[in-house]
Amino acid sequence: MAESEPMCPERLLMEHVTSRWGTLALIALLDRPHRFSELRREIGQVSEKMLTQTLRTLERDGLVHRDAKPVIPPRVDYSLTDLGREAAEQVRDLARWTERRLTAVERAREAYDATRTRPAAVRTGVPGVTA
Repeated sequence: MAESEPMCPERLLMEHVTSRWGTLALIALLDRPHRFSELRREIGQVSEKMLTQTLRTLERDGLVHRDAKPVIPPRVDYSLTDLGREAAEQVRDLARWTERRLTAVERAREAYDATRTRPAAVRTGVPGVTA
């Protein structure tokens, strides 16, 4: 796909849902609505700017509801829409899978890396021939 071509809608939505901060925000909001500062603390290591952008994107996609209350000081709560809850449950399942299978993935990485760190002649058994 050329850089000037627009991304297909499905791929764009998947990017929003599975982005680092999108995934973490959706999972955090599964438990309950959060104020911005609560959500930022819950997620951790996310800048205010990045969380704001992420929440706006998820709100635009219909996954997050922003409820701004006209009080002083202003109070804004974020919650999942029905569509957002559905997406959040899917990414939570993926997150749980990564937790369960991390050891197997680490073993696979170690095995892969071990085959890449030996000299080429050792890997193929033929001097001067790479695998």
